[in-house]
Amino acid sequence: MHKLMIEGGRPLEGTLRVSGAKNSAVALLPAAILAESPVTIEGLPDISDLETLSGLLREIGGEVTEEGRTIHIDPSGMAPLALPNGRVKKLRASYYFMGAMLGRFNKAVLGMPGGCHLGPRPIDQHIKGFEALGAEVTNEQGSICIRAEKLKGARIYLDMASVGATINIMLAAVRAEGKTLIENAAKEPEIIDVATLLSSMGANIKGAGTDVVRIEGVEHLSGCRHTIIPDRIEAGTYAILASAQGNGVILDNVIPQHLDSLLAKLRETGVTIEEKDDQLYIRPPETYKSVDVKTFVYPGFPTDLQQPFTSLLTKAEGSAVVTDTIYPSRFKHIDELRRMNAKVKEYEGYAIVEGPVPLQGARVRASDLRAGAALVIAGLMADGVTEIRGVEHIERGYENMVEKLNSIGANMWYEEISETKQEQFQKY
Repeated sequence: MHKLMIEGGRPLEGTLRVSGAKNSAVALLPAAILAESPVTIEGLPDISDLETLSGLLREIGGEVTEEGRTIHIDPSGMAPLALPNGRVKKLRASYYFMGAMLGRFNKAVLGMPGGCHLGPRPIDQHIKGFEALGAEVTNEQGSICIRAEKLKGARIYLDMASVGATINIMLAAVRAEGKTLIENAAKEPEIIDVATLLSSMGANIKGAGTDVVRIEGVEHLSGCRHTIIPDRIEAGTYAILASAQGNGVILDNVIPQHLDSLLAKLRETGVTIEEKDDQLYIRPPETYKSVDVKTFVYPGFPTDLQQPFTSLLTKAEGSAVVTDTIYPSRFKHIDELRRMNAKVKEYEGYAIVEGPVPLQGARVRASDLRAGAALVIAGLMADGVTEIRGVEHIERGYENMVEKLNSIGANMWYEEISETKQEQFQKY
């Protein structure tokens, strides 16, 4: 086990290149199951979640080889083997194996998916979609068992615009017999990315990125080569970081339109942002204005950027209300920010941030991926040294964060944790 150390107060300047989209990658790898010949996916991020997914693909008979940021997947030898525990418990996105294996084999058996603890995140909309396509879903000894004699297209209305359910139903429906209509579908760019891969494999999908997705089932899908989109959440995290502690930072490999809601809020605080085709130049203001933030489904303000944005708001003059309508319990970073001298009060579903307040380095713990990003930003802003435990959460979603940030002037490093100190910290 190791911890992350950050010397705060250093101005950041230079260019950061954004990696491939984590939230696309975790769906693109399972989607390869649907093909009958090799699939190549380029531009993937080097994160631990993809190691977990590659391991799951191998468990069901897939051949997976890696060349830098490119993964080659040969699904021809795959079989509908059960995945009851183990790697499935490490990340929530393992549920995409349900839709992909159901679409290819008419059968899937998986343990309940794991991931960050963000409160209740039911998969009832996924199951509703599978059942509409003709599958029977049962819970047997803690595993979800999904079986169908034949999948048939159906009209499916999602009670909420869920990214996971939209993608999972797409995966199951592309090889189903007949037409499938997904209404009130989520619109995130990652859905378009997965649909692009499936279309390159031979699927017939229209409307991805709108609230109605139409799918005409096909009998066979073949392998292809696909390049992933940039990670809008990593780009957003670094845009917030550059706004908080930058001295003129360029973000490269960005699709600015994917960040419209965030960039609008940053400009409201006084941050200067210049956009090019695939770059952003970000310069902080002399003083920051407080702004209220409320998360919504895309294209609204992303829930994944709520926690990092809270760290920035500690620099702003006045009070700001941060509301999370997607995951109302996603405020576990608040106690940690208070350890760093932040004036933040948490209520049910929202928090109030008072500023400006100078942060102080402290010993804190990342409870989940984006909370970890918020603490990194706070640590870079703070006076003194910040020690972050729970680094494994950050490594799930940010490729080489330490190396990237050190390249633009940060001073961050890892230190090992002795077993004795680890036990002491767990008590805290």
